[in-house]
Amino acid sequence: MASASLAESIGKVLDNALDAGEGLLRLAPTWVPRSFLHPGKRIRLRPEDYYAYGAERGGIDERWFASTTDAANEGRVWHEGQSFVVFGGEQFLLKDAVEEYGSRMIGAAMWDRYRRWPVYSKFFDNMGPIPHHMHQGFDDAKLVNQEGKPESYYFPPQYNNCDNNFPYTFMGLEPGTTKDQVRACLENWDRGENGILDLSKAYRLKRGSGWLIPPGVLHAPGSLCTYEPQWGSDVFGMYQNIVEGRYVPWSLLVKDMPVDKHHDLDFIVEQLDWDRNVDPNFKANNYLEPITADSGDGWRDDWIVYGRVDGAQLFSAKRLTLQPGAKCTLRDPGASGWITVQGEGRLGKLKLQTPTMIRFGELTDDEVFITHEAAQRGIEVENTGSEPLESLRYFGPDTFTSVPNVGDAG
Repeated sequence: MASASLAESIGKVLDNALDAGEGLLRLAPTWVPRSFLHPGKRIRLRPEDYYAYGAERGGIDERWFASTTDAANEGRVWHEGQSFVVFGGEQFLLKDAVEEYGSRMIGAAMWDRYRRWPVYSKFFDNMGPIPHHMHQGFDDAKLVNQEGKPESYYFPPQYNNCDNNFPYTFMGLEPGTTKDQVRACLENWDRGENGILDLSKAYRLKRGSGWLIPPGVLHAPGSLCTYEPQWGSDVFGMYQNIVEGRYVPWSLLVKDMPVDKHHDLDFIVEQLDWDRNVDPNFKANNYLEPITADSGDGWRDDWIVYGRVDGAQLFSAKRLTLQPGAKCTLRDPGASGWITVQGEGRLGKLKLQTPTMIRFGELTDDEVFITHEAAQRGIEVENTGSEPLESLRYFGPDTFTSVPNVGDAG
């Protein structure tokens, strides 16, 4: 539980927020910059605000949703990556709300096991590709007191009005690639472009589809704006040294590896999940198409992220679409983070409005945290606008008795 002083400071306003929203909490936009990337400028942030953290911090190319995870950025502000609950003119961390009310917020099973909301999602938006990199598995991340990071992708059409520079993603390594070939790329880090993409294959990105990316798998995300449900960690290692003429420092390869291994090339190569990287059926084992979970008069709820990672249901996501005038009662077995991507309406008592442009620091009506209690009780959703109301919501581990398997969409 939260400390006594923290409980005293947020307890009353949190109670009032939960009562007023009937278990729904309004969240403020959470913006995250990356010093080594070029913003794609499709996440509705006002153009003059993309460098709101300062030019030296880099441009804002991410918006995080329902996050209790810190962004692992050098020079970060104290709350970078953390979501804030907004109510009655006051704001407090979603992380603190979860610590204060535990099982009421995320369910007893998740709270008892993790003592936190262990997942998050974000919009990830860049003008071009980013370096071929991987996220450590749980055992490797534990070496530096971190957690591993499996992740997933969905490409929302509403946030992809244009392709930007490179709508393709290199994933994994060509079957037959050897560890010595990857090691040679690392040896050539300071001798010009290290050639690791010569060992990989690019896949064209398709709006309305997605991918499941286990930890240890190399990937160089392309230039479609991406919705990314993932584990609550920000570990990574960049294996490509130059992207579109931009140099990637060695420190971004080894930042989440033990200090005594920072120049141990064999160790660095071994952090890759080799079998998954050279899988000859990589697309069949990782590509996701939507699968309808439920539907009714004027509405449809689709799985967009599903499947298991090493046999575990770590996260999942759905897309709810309501036609103008339609209503439905949303009833899930557990908590979720909600973002509205098109239209207007209401979720329970909370207004929903998709913003066209957002000032840095401005509040919006598009993001909500649905508590475990509210999800199980059921929430009425209504489209009050003249276009489809569409939202994305992601869930934590083991929320569902079962989820579709990768490949079930046919």
